Amino acid sequence: MKNMFNIIKKPCLTEKGLGLQEQNNQVVVKVDPRANKIEIKEAVEKLFNVKVSKVRTANMHGKQKRVGKHIGFQSDWKKAIVSLEEGHKIDFLGEL
Repeated sequence: MKNMFNIIKKPCLTEKGLGLQEQNNQVVVKVDPRANKIEIKEAVEKLFNVKVSKVRTANMHGKQKRVGKHIGFQSDWKKAIVSLEEGHKIDFLGEL
């Protein structure tokens, strides 16, 4: 679990996540379920060249989905809410 590209999967671009980014200087990302807070902090700092102050994690359960008469489940996943230091910012959407 040393490769930073395997730890950080993708950003979680929801309304709540974008609100946290604007108001509290926090970023929400989907991460590998086996990653711990220290590995997530190091991966974000190296990948985006920012300084991280705190990392909070949550294990999310997959939702039940139905296609026709067949019922299945989405995979479980883990999200991390990363607090950035003052003056540091990550912009996933980019200014157009």
